[in-house]
Amino acid sequence: MSDDIDFDEADLKRRMDGAIEALRKEFGGLRTGRASAGLLDPIKVEAYGTPTPINQVATVSVPEPRMISVQVWDRTMVAAVDKAIRNSGIGLNPVMEGQLLRIPIPPLNEERRAEIAKLAGTYAEHARVAVRNVRRDGMDALKKMEKDGVLSEDEHKSFAEDVQKLTDDAIKRIDESLKTKQEEIMQV
Repeated sequence: MSDDIDFDEADLKRRMDGAIEALRKEFGGLRTGRASAGLLDPIKVEAYGTPTPINQVATVSVPEPRMISVQVWDRTMVAAVDKAIRNSGIGLNPVMEGQLLRIPIPPLNEERRAEIAKLAGTYAEHARVAVRNVRRDGMDALKKMEKDGVLSEDEHKSFAEDVQKLTDDAIKRIDESLKTKQEEIMQV
């Protein structure tokens, strides 16, 4: 293959890895019945007129397996943090003790576990779509390069196989992450 071909396979891999990393962050926000500081990561608090991640207005820790502790730095923000957690839709009810919020993690029933596992599947499908979009972009770039005479038909075919291998690997990693997360969610 020619050395002067400007096809950035590393960029495609980086973008696919980014989709997988985003999926892992979304999975971190799903409840599994155990306390995790990452559970509160998606929550934004209305702080000083701006939606702000909770970890930028408070210290989040896990003192016990079924308890999350949120130490709010600014006394005036305690009510806003409490409200943001209650309205987040993850089913948590903080108990206020001054500037400290204690959040007990209730055990999950079977129906709620199934809902969360289904949500994990939805997140994984979004990640697969993102990876396929990256693949499409790569294939479009190859077609354009072949049309412009930069690539021969054989080079195009070889690069296309490489892009497909990257895609297959990324989809496999997404499926493995989903399987692991669903098993974690469904554990009693």
